[in-house]
Amino acid sequence: MIPAAFEYRRVHTVEDAVAQLGELGDDAKLLAGGHSLLPLMRLRLATPAVVVDIGRVEGLSYVRDEGDQVAIGALTRHRDVEISPVLREMVPLLAHAASQVGDPQVRHRGTIGGSLAHGDPASDLPAVVLALGGTLVAQGPGGRREIPAGEFFTGFLETALEPGEVLVEVRVPASPGGWSFQKFNRRAQDWAIVGVAAVRRNGSSGVALVNMGSTPVRARATEEALASGASVADAAALAAEGLDPPADLNASPEFRAHLARVLVRRALEEAGG
Repeated sequence: MIPAAFEYRRVHTVEDAVAQLGELGDDAKLLAGGHSLLPLMRLRLATPAVVVDIGRVEGLSYVRDEGDQVAIGALTRHRDVEISPVLREMVPLLAHAASQVGDPQVRHRGTIGGSLAHGDPASDLPAVVLALGGTLVAQGPGGRREIPAGEFFTGFLETALEPGEVLVEVRVPASPGGWSFQKFNRRAQDWAIVGVAAVRRNGSSGVALVNMGSTPVRARATEEALASGASVADAAALAAEGLDPPADLNASPEFRAHLARVLVRRALEEAGG
């Protein structure tokens, strides 16, 4: 389908983007790599009056070793996340998951910030950042603020970004311990029917699920069971507890719950369960 008519504006600094959002309000949408926004516009699920292109804003594409964490600029392409030597050494889960996003065309254009700001529960990287216990940095009229990943995703395609704010950076703890990313889909480039990101370090576990709710979600019951000393099998059996998996053409809620239990067990075993 063809998107509804819109005005196009390009900005070259974060400050300009914030100013544009302040002027335009809900009539504007930010465009980075375009692989989240443009499909919605083609389906007329998003009809912004103005598209503000931030794809050429300088200084927002980087991966930096900051000791106990890694900082990633919001405009860093999935491909650059995938091949980053820093991430491969310090946060291999994130580098590997980026290699599983879409196809090469998507990975060379899509950005980590765009994926996270879109807040799609079927997207891989939001669940990965959630499992890692990451932090998202937003810049708005009042300056910068940090938002824990667990508080960032608030509803279906909704996030904690305030009007006028731009996501500028993602920070994830260094996680050299055991990890795994499991995804079940029909074709390699498809959205996951269910996916799992798991990390185990220093006696703690982070387990997050793709496409198991209206937002990216943590498998809280599994995490709590592991913390209490439960076996991997017993903890994985609780993966869908308290969750409300969606129903669509690909799977029923019951099938998604089954997949979650199977994939969480595989992920925990691979992560060093």
